[in-house]
Amino acid sequence: MTVDVEALRRLAMAVPHVDDRSGEDRLAFEVAGKGIAWTYLVRAAPKKPRLPQIGVLAVRCEMARKELLIEAAPDRFFDDDHYRGFPAVLVRLSEIEADELAGLLRDAWRLQAPKKLQSELP
Repeated sequence: MTVDVEALRRLAMAVPHVDDRSGEDRLAFEVAGKGIAWTYLVRAAPKKPRLPQIGVLAVRCEMARKELLIEAAPDRFFDDDHYRGFPAVLVRLSEIEADELAGLLRDAWRLQAPKKLQSELP
């Protein structure tokens, strides 16, 4: 089963102390004011504003893991010029299973959560 917006919200909000900072046209999840996952913004044309692509989520991760994910499953994970060198992987929600995305969100949380909260996620 792939992940839709409501399933994504449930997965993100199941992680301790996650705040939903989503807006009308984009999703954004944070812990202690630091982003763990947000809607990918695509630039349709040079020098034009980026537009939200609700079916793609940027998820914070370590660079080594990002490269591994993209290499192992390019149908689910990718990168673009804007995110190259940035510690977040782009995830196609239509291609990922809920349990795999839940794991990515927990790992993103671990990267961003303050030390005093770290013990709350096994």
